[in-house]
Amino acid sequence: MRVLAIDTALANCAAAVLDDGADTACFEACMEEIGRGHAEALMDMIGEVMAETSTAFADLDRVVVTVGPGSFTGLRVGLSVARGFGLVLGKPVVGITTLAAIARAAAPQDGGAPILVALTGKGDEVYCQEFDADGFPAGQAAVRSLQDLAGDLPDQVRLAGSAADKIADGLGLPRERVLSVSGFPGIRDVAELGLTADPVVSSPSPLYLRPPDAKPQTRGRIERQ
Repeated sequence: MRVLAIDTALANCAAAVLDDGADTACFEACMEEIGRGHAEALMDMIGEVMAETSTAFADLDRVVVTVGPGSFTGLRVGLSVARGFGLVLGKPVVGITTLAAIARAAAPQDGGAPILVALTGKGDEVYCQEFDADGFPAGQAAVRSLQDLAGDLPDQVRLAGSAADKIADGLGLPRERVLSVSGFPGIRDVAELGLTADPVVSSPSPLYLRPPDAKPQTRGRIERQ
């Protein structure tokens, strides 16, 4: 299976083509930590990885895209492009969470304590989800405060993600429990999760764990007649 993977959910902007076929196995990625400007960079990255792997859009079996948690603006860019390709090509589009992709990279696969993947939120809040030692979900993604986590973390829990140090320091956990402090997923992890994801349950819908800060303007609105 050959997939195009896209990630614009966080500070990273990345695209990759991954083929797991024995005879045509290939992987090519283009990525850059840009913070903003995903819309301007993404299409050039896609063109580059498609050219480097000699892949025509008709050769793709599916499109994979990160669905969050992440920035509202970044998510819209990646999801719009992925859905557009899926519609034009008539190919399935699957969504992968940033938390799952970070867990996949950090998971030690040693049968040990679970992993809490956490991304930095506002104040003492984090966007987090628990995974087992193999990187499989063991709970639901949620917004949690350090106070909430203090009395609810499994024994010997290990930490990954941009908020890992924040949680370790805030809760007095040993630093050796921090597996990773990555602030965004690796695009290969996104692509490999997308290879096996079920399109029925892994829809390309944004994972918003809290409402947007922006509110509709009400002053000066023209009343409809």
